[in-house]
Amino acid sequence: MAEATVKGGIIDNVSQLSDAQKDPSALREQKLVDLEDPDANLSQEEREAIDRRLLWKLDLRLVPWLSLLYLISFLDRTNIGNAKIAGLTKDLGMTSNQYNATLTIFFVSYSVFEPFTNILLKRLRPSIFIPLIMVSWGICMTCMGLVKNYSGIMAVRWFLGLSEAGLFPGVGYLLSCWYKRSELGVRMAIFFSAAALAGSFGGLLAAAIAKMDGIGGKSDWSWIFILEGLATILVGIASFWCVYDFPDQAKFLSQADRARVLRRLALDQQSSAAHEDFKMDYFWTSVKDWKTYTGAIIYMGADGALYAFSLFVPTIISELVSDLEKICYSSIRAQLLSVPPYAAAAVLTVAIGFIADRTRQRGLCNIAVSIIGMAGFGMLLGCESAGGRYAGIFLGAMGIYPAIANTISWSSNNTEGVYKRGVSLGFIIGWGNLNGIVSSNIYRDADAPRFYPGHGVVLGYLVLFLFGGSILQYFLLRRENSKRRRGERDASIKGLDESQIELLGDKRPDFIYTL
Repeated sequence: MAEATVKGGIIDNVSQLSDAQKDPSALREQKLVDLEDPDANLSQEEREAIDRRLLWKLDLRLVPWLSLLYLISFLDRTNIGNAKIAGLTKDLGMTSNQYNATLTIFFVSYSVFEPFTNILLKRLRPSIFIPLIMVSWGICMTCMGLVKNYSGIMAVRWFLGLSEAGLFPGVGYLLSCWYKRSELGVRMAIFFSAAALAGSFGGLLAAAIAKMDGIGGKSDWSWIFILEGLATILVGIASFWCVYDFPDQAKFLSQADRARVLRRLALDQQSSAAHEDFKMDYFWTSVKDWKTYTGAIIYMGADGALYAFSLFVPTIISELVSDLEKICYSSIRAQLLSVPPYAAAAVLTVAIGFIADRTRQRGLCNIAVSIIGMAGFGMLLGCESAGGRYAGIFLGAMGIYPAIANTISWSSNNTEGVYKRGVSLGFIIGWGNLNGIVSSNIYRDADAPRFYPGHGVVLGYLVLFLFGGSILQYFLLRRENSKRRRGERDASIKGLDESQIELLGDKRPDFIYTL
C-alpha cells in the first residue's frame, strides 16, 4: 500500500488507504458533517484568522489561571523544605527520620487517590471539582501552621495529599480536551513551569516571612504555612468563577466558538472534548494499553527526581552556604540561593514545550533534557568544590522540570477517548507520585554535606527510567507507526461496526502516534 501523508496525527490521503482503514476515516468525516461549521462560507485566510483569535481567547482564559493554581499547589506541598531550615524540626522535636516520614505520608494519600480523580472531575465538572479541592488543601495548609507535635503534622500532611491529588492530572486532562495535539505541549510547559517558579517564589517568600518570627507568639515556619494556606483558600473561592468546563459546556464561548473548538479537535482526531458516558470498557482499555506502563516508567523517572530535588534543595544549599563562604549558618541566605536554579528550569521548560510542539519529537526532547539532568547530578556526586556542586543543582533542575510537562503531553497525544485518557493520565501520574515515597527518604541529615546516597538514587532514576524509558517508548511507537503505514494493522477493524471502531480510539489503524 502506498504511504499516505501524515498531518496532525492522522493519515490524510483517504484514497490511499485500504478498505478497512476507510471505515474509521468515513466515521470521522461523518462526525465533522454532524458538527455545525459556522465558517462554511469563508475563505481559508479568513478561517485561519478566526482560528488564531479563538486560540488566543482560549489561552487567556485557561492557561494563566490554571498555572497560578499549580504554582500554589506545588508551593504548598514543598514549602515544608523551607520550613525545615526555618526551625520546624527543632521546634516540634522531630528527628530526621520523622521529618522524612512527614514527606512520605503526603505521597501515600496523593498517589493512591490520583487515578480516580479524573473520573470525579469529568462527572462533577472542573468548575466545581477544582475549586472544592483547593479550598480543602488550603484549610490543611493553614492547619500545618498550628500543629504542636509530630503526630499533628503527620495527620495534616495525609489530608493535604488527599486534597491535592486531583489538580495536576485534572488540569493535564482538561487542557488536552481543549487543544490540538500539536498545541498541547507548550501549554503544559507553561502550566508546569509554575512548579519551577514555585521553587523560586517559595525561597523568596520564606526569606520574607522569616522577618515575622515571633509575631503572635508563632515561629516564622508557622507563618509560612498559615499565610500560604489562607492565600490558597482565597484563590480556591475565586476559582469557582475562573475555572472553566469542557468545550461543549464552556459558558465563556459563544455557540459558534464552541462549534469551532469541537471541529478543530475532531480534525485533529480527538473526541475527548465531547460528552461521553462512563463505561468500564474505557478503564480496561487503559489498563491493557502498553503505553500506560511505558508512560508510567518515564514519568516515574522524572517525578521521583523532581520531588527529591524540590523537597531537599533548601537543605542541600544550606550546606553549600557554609562551604562557599565559611560563615555562620544563615537560613535566609539558603532560601535566596535556591531561587536561580528554579528560574532557569522554568525558562527551559517553556522552551522545550515550544520545540516539542514544532518538531513533534517529544521523545527526543525527553532524552535530551534527561542527559542534562544526569550531568547535573553527576557533578553533585563528583565535584569537590561548592561552586561546582551549585552548578550541578542548576543542571539538575533544568534536566528534571521540562521532562514532566513533556511526558504528560506525550502521553496525552497518544491516548484517545474521554475516559481512557483520563484514566491513563491518572495511572501514569499516580505511579510517578508514588515514587515520592522513595524521594522523601533518600536525603538524610546523616549524609550531609555531600548527600551521596540521595544524589545517587536520583541519578539512577534519571538514567534507568527517564532516559531509558524514553528511548524504549520512542522506538516502540516508531515501530508501531511503520506497521500502521504499511497496513499491517488493517485487520483489527474488520467486521466491527462504527461504535466498536470508535471504542478503539488510538488503536485504530489510521491513528499515527506522536514520537
